[in-house]
Amino acid sequence: MQQSERLARPGDVEFEDFVRARGAALVRYGYVLTGNAEDAADLAQEALLKLSDNWSRVRNKDSPEGYVRTTMARQHISWWRRRRREQPTDDVPEGVHHDTHSFGELWKELATLPRKQRTVLVLRYYEDLPDEEIAAILGISRGTVRSQAFRALATLRVRPAVLERGRA
Repeated sequence: MQQSERLARPGDVEFEDFVRARGAALVRYGYVLTGNAEDAADLAQEALLKLSDNWSRVRNKDSPEGYVRTTMARQHISWWRRRRREQPTDDVPEGVHHDTHSFGELWKELATLPRKQRTVLVLRYYEDLPDEEIAAILGISRGTVRSQAFRALATLRVRPAVLERGRA
């Protein structure tokens, strides 16, 4: 018997199967929320760690993936709230990494939106969630969800790149 087999708890195999099956999709979802591959991986990893602690309770519910995605959205909001309070510094970190992936003009436009507006648009159009569920995930009212979506879409409509694309 191997060390890992002796330490495995009942239900771990199911959790590992879930992570194998949905892990890549969760990282993609994290990328849409954060706009950064490293932050997306961290976000997915943190959410999966929380899921692993609650797996025995969550696996019998309707959707373990919904639990993880809700956790990721809430964690993302927590991160950007914390970052707003950080103080910038003149020291540049060594070894800056630039992502080589290009996800097109739309992502560039979305990345310019405030995080809350971008999160609402991702949950509404990428995840296809209703306003009530978005409000519950983000801990805001349904009216706030609608106003954030309205402002985000209005901002995207008046961008010069969007206007030029419409004329072509």
